[in-house]
Amino acid sequence: MSESRQIAHMAVDALVNEALLTPKPALVDRRGSGAHHDLDLTRLLCSASSLRESFGRMAECAQGRTPSQSLREDLAQIGREAEMAMFVATGGSNAHRGAIWVLGLLVGARAICGRVAEEVVRVAASIARFPDRFAPNAPTNGSRVCEHYGVPGARGEAQAGFPHVINIGLPALQRARERQIPETCARLDALMAIMAQLADTCLLHRGGTAALEAAQSGARAVVELGGTSTLAGWRALLELDAELVRRWVSPGGCADLLAACFFLDEPSWKN
Repeated sequence: MSESRQIAHMAVDALVNEALLTPKPALVDRRGSGAHHDLDLTRLLCSASSLRESFGRMAECAQGRTPSQSLREDLAQIGREAEMAMFVATGGSNAHRGAIWVLGLLVGARAICGRVAEEVVRVAASIARFPDRFAPNAPTNGSRVCEHYGVPGARGEAQAGFPHVINIGLPALQRARERQIPETCARLDALMAIMAQLADTCLLHRGGTAALEAAQSGARAVVELGGTSTLAGWRALLELDAELVRRWVSPGGCADLLAACFFLDEPSWKN
């Protein structure tokens, strides 16, 4: 298998692993659709599979190049085509638009610099800081939220080198594994660590600051109770799920960054 195809497979596997992880608060998982009317697990998995070719093209596009405006624009064009493939696969539902941005940058960076997570996010940030002259001018939900609430959003997260991935999510995953807890709980603990601190624009878009505060405080409670491998932490996780579903909000930005953790996770490189 070529390196670009391997990288693409790893990106898709990261999305599949995120989708299958259960239970995730108000997110699509094996139990059902969470706080979504237009998504379910089947659509999410079809979306992930539909992105394989695009991720491979991104990796091929970046090989042998350095971060530049032309590379940024080339990756962005492939990303827009990936969105079209996603919408076809899901019947018009937005399953992975944010993940295409996040993983697209990481795929390109991985093709340039190798597999060391710290170096991959550094290169990805360098790419993200270049402008895209061909980006659509129409504002998105994310850009409106960033402007209204003054939060970094997905673009700011990437340009900063994915701090919620490299400094929060991955360390939480590694600490949980060191405690030798079940892998499902380790991955849920990583999600809780991210959710406790990320200003998730998906939550802000659908529920405002009240939804964000509910998600962050609920996730902090899980962490403070010892994580999802403890009975109290597991109960707090289910309470958080019920609260976010009641509010009908979903932490999609946290899910995208969790998938990024899976993509960069060192054990996955070795399997």
